[in-house]
Amino acid sequence: MISSPVTIYFDGACPLCSREIAHYRKKDTAGRLRYVDIASPSFDAAAHGLDAKRVQKLMHVQLPDGKFATGVDAFIAIWNVLPGYEVMGKVAKLPLVKPLLHLAYRAFAAVRPHLPKRHKPGDKTSCPDDRCAV
Repeated sequence: MISSPVTIYFDGACPLCSREIAHYRKKDTAGRLRYVDIASPSFDAAAHGLDAKRVQKLMHVQLPDGKFATGVDAFIAIWNVLPGYEVMGKVAKLPLVKPLLHLAYRAFAAVRPHLPKRHKPGDKTSCPDDRCAV
């Protein structure tokens, strides 16, 4: 059992990322995960001990001991504490599987900045005339 939650730093403007986080929130009935949206205007990377450019490029989690994990290792950290995902976390660490996951994640990380962004109601920077409001 973990002593404090694993903190996930996620891009709330990324539709795919947001969908995955919504899934984790449903599964996380024990409060093992904490969520920080790096797309929030109030997010300050330095205040969280993160590099602003790097946190935009790679998934980050902060572990209960204060250390950070990124990319595939971030997902493994999430899966290790999320009920029903423990086996996936173990499989992801296997010598033949982990390098393939790293390759796939690098490809996704390269494409992610080019994916359409979610627009939040009232966000005048990404949707100046509120046509994007839901």
